[in-house]
Amino acid sequence: MNVTDIRRNKRVQLILGLLMGIVFGFLLQKASVTEYDVILGQLLLSDFTVVKVMFSAVLVGMIGLYLLNRAGRITYHVTEGSVGTTVIGGLIFGIGFALLGYCPGTVAGAIGSGWLDALFGGAVGIVIGAGLFATFYPRLKPLLSCRPFKEPTLYELIRVKPAILIPLYCIGIVILFFLLEMAGL
Repeated sequence: MNVTDIRRNKRVQLILGLLMGIVFGFLLQKASVTEYDVILGQLLLSDFTVVKVMFSAVLVGMIGLYLLNRAGRITYHVTEGSVGTTVIGGLIFGIGFALLGYCPGTVAGAIGSGWLDALFGGAVGIVIGAGLFATFYPRLKPLLSCRPFKEPTLYELIRVKPAILIPLYCIGIVILFFLLEMAGL
């Protein structure tokens, strides 16, 4: 089965999505970012496990997407953002994160680990939150679209080619991780 067949076969896409989700949740659990104490430590700036995992994921994703794009295997479909969507999205994410101590990804991983607070608080909260957002979306739409970003990607914003920015990001991450380790975080 080639890539075009996979793109057209919705069943295969669903199965691959489920398998990738299981792997993602497993890796979150193995990295300990589904544990409340680790997340609380991040919020208190005493445990930077979450930052290390997220920056590592961004690094792998950035390199992988760049290489796949250069090889002609993918094309970018960038959705333009705005100050409104960033602020509203950040508030919704922050409120949920502060109330329960999980983000949507770690909710799934914690549910897989058997944490009932993630199942009843997190999953139910996500469904209720999505329903509320959908209900109020018509009223929020003007606010969400205010002050659109002129440049939809970081590369365009700072006018640096990906081939230059990615190695700089890699160096910055290595330095950050080294400094965190030196500080015992």
